Amino acid sequence: MYFCGGINLAFMTSETLLFIIGITILIVVFILGRQLYVRSMRVRQRLQMGQIFTNITHELLTPLTVISASVDQLREKEPSHNDEYDMMQLNIQRMVRLLQQILETSKSQAGELKLLVAQGDVMKYIHETARCLEPLMVKNGLAFTIECHPESMMGWIDTDKLDKIIYNLLSNAAKYTDSGGKVKLSVNMSRNFDNIIIKVADTGSGIPKERLRNLFQRFYDGDYRQHQTIGHGLGLALTRDLVYLHHGDIKCESEIDVGTTFTVSIPISKDAFKPGQIDENHNIDLNIPQMAITDFKTIVPSLNDYEETDDTADEDTYHILIVEDNMELLMLMRQILKQYYHVYTARNGKEALDIIRHRPVDLIVSDVMMPEMDGLELTRAVKADANYRHLPVILLTANTQEEDEEEALKTGADEYLTKPFRMGDLRIRIDNIIENRKRIQQDYIQKEQTEEQTEQAEQTEKEPTADELFLRRAKECVYEHISDADYDRDAFAADMGASTSTLYNKLRSLTGMNVSTFIRDIRMKEAYRLAKANPDMRVSDLAYHVGFHDPKYFSSCFKKYYDVLPKEFMESLQPKNS
Repeated sequence: MYFCGGINLAFMTSETLLFIIGITILIVVFILGRQLYVRSMRVRQRLQMGQIFTNITHELLTPLTVISASVDQLREKEPSHNDEYDMMQLNIQRMVRLLQQILETSKSQAGELKLLVAQGDVMKYIHETARCLEPLMVKNGLAFTIECHPESMMGWIDTDKLDKIIYNLLSNAAKYTDSGGKVKLSVNMSRNFDNIIIKVADTGSGIPKERLRNLFQRFYDGDYRQHQTIGHGLGLALTRDLVYLHHGDIKCESEIDVGTTFTVSIPISKDAFKPGQIDENHNIDLNIPQMAITDFKTIVPSLNDYEETDDTADEDTYHILIVEDNMELLMLMRQILKQYYHVYTARNGKEALDIIRHRPVDLIVSDVMMPEMDGLELTRAVKADANYRHLPVILLTANTQEEDEEEALKTGADEYLTKPFRMGDLRIRIDNIIENRKRIQQDYIQKEQTEEQTEQAEQTEKEPTADELFLRRAKECVYEHISDADYDRDAFAADMGASTSTLYNKLRSLTGMNVSTFIRDIRMKEAYRLAKANPDMRVSDLAYHVGFHDPKYFSSCFKKYYDVLPKEFMESLQPKNS
């Protein structure tokens, strides 16, 4: 009985086990099927999105072509705006290049990239292609060398694909090599003269070993943020695909703080390609690279041409410092804002600090992400210096996260504007800050008038502040030279024992006035006092006494200050004949 029961129990256990195993298999099949379904849906969605991006890219290329043609027409009709036309064409070409890179990437993903090789002098073509990027190297302050051994060699290449390989490798080297570094392109033949070996070496910061394995992965962002530069993660991935399309090979060797070398090997013999990949009817045109890589051909005008003009122009105009590493945006902002303000420019925070220490600056407009010293570091440096902490800072950034804005404001920035922005919005912010400065100036003038009226009544033993002592000494210096028409800001700064920029910044922060306005304000107050005390005095004598060469200019300044001509004012003070 017990034995039979034991058999039944064992039998029931086997059935249960089989049931559990069956259920488990069903669950596993369901999960795997679900994963395969999800994966296939993702692939389908990716292909659909790829097709959508391809279509959008094609659609964008058409209006860009129309815009480019329109710019050329405007150039013919109104040739006086060449700088603006160059800037527009420059950015059109860059957009076209990016869109073409997206198209090439989509084709590569879909397996639709095709080779079409032609015969010609491969070495000379590569040399001419690389030369097109010399302006980029010069702009970045890099020593650029090209070496081809031998200098001439016939072979078969796809010029369109090779352009992109060379462009991506050289522009990548320029992007990650600091000013003063070196970039070298060398091309050699293989032992059997059937392959070319292209090496692009730089003296940049290098790539960590753990990042090398992901280097050619699409949308891999590398160290763009660390290097304060911009990247989209397509260039190297597309370069690898183009090299593989040639049945070639690409390798990367890098050492931290030493540099990086990319090595590309590509066959150039005719028998390395299929019949459908060979163009027998056309030879390589050495002029093609000149047309293919046009982004950096635009001549960049000198941005800092203010050396001889700004400091001698209307001194009541406010001085704006624009700090931006993107040359095109810097040119655009300068071109627009110089109509309203004196504009200084800098490419990074270090250049900006040098200008601040040697030039009169009222306001800083700075990008956040820049090489050497970024906008946040610049803001901290300015706000930590007692001589310049009053300078308002407007930060510009492509980052739209709330924490980015919070960090910017914590550093002491007065305004924060996200890219893309309208120049009108930037001007509104600049003008609002300037209006606040003007209110400070008015408050100072009113305070001065009140203090003059109650000077004796309010004399106390209270210790004056450092700022009050500074202003007291500044007034004394001007009064000591009140009749000296040649007493200018340089002489004033020397008497104060400060640089002209330090004096300028200090007076701006305390009074809202620049140096010349401060001197003129004291001259006008002294003129008013003398005119009131000596109404019989001649206007010319009054002008000379307070340091004006030209009585007419003095009269116009007096009227601007007191809304009455000095002659009329003094006549009103003289006793009326009965």
